Amino acid sequence: MYAIAIICLMVAADQVLKAWVSSHIAMEGFHQLLPGIMGLTNLHNDGAAWSMLEGQQWFFALVSILAIAILGALLYYYRDERGLTIGLALIMAGTIGNFIDRLRFHYVVDMFQTEFINFPVFNVADACLTVGVIIIIIKVLREDDQVNGRSKTGHKHS
Repeated sequence: MYAIAIICLMVAADQVLKAWVSSHIAMEGFHQLLPGIMGLTNLHNDGAAWSMLEGQQWFFALVSILAIAILGALLYYYRDERGLTIGLALIMAGTIGNFIDRLRFHYVVDMFQTEFINFPVFNVADACLTVGVIIIIIKVLREDDQVNGRSKTGHKHS
C-alpha cells in the first residue's frame, strides 16, 4: 500500500513543480535556489537524458507503457520486500511523471540546474528514477553479500 502512496506523492510533486515552473519562470530563465549550488530554470526536452533520441515521442510512449506494465508486475511480485518496493515505486513515479508530460506537451519540463558541476537539467521524475535505481542496486548488492556469506566487513565466513 505504501508503494501507491509513494507513487501518488512523487507524481503529484513532479507535476505541481513542473506547472509552477512553467507559469513562473520564463523559458530558459533562471531562479536562484541555493547560490553556487542549484537553481530553477524552464527547459523543454523532447528527448531522454541529455536530450538523447530527440523527437522520438512514439518510442518514449511505447517504452513508458511497457515499463509501467513491467513495474506494476514487479511491484506486485515483490510487495513484501520493502527496499525493492520503494525503489520500484520511485521508478514507477518517475516513469509516470515524464510520461504525463510527453502525452500532454510532447516534451518533458526540466527545471533543476546545478551550478557547481556541469550536469544536465533534470526534474523530480528524473530524480525519482535515479534514486529508485540506486536503492535497487544497493538492495541487490546487500542480498548478494548475504547469499555469498559475506559480513558487513566484506570477509567471507566459512
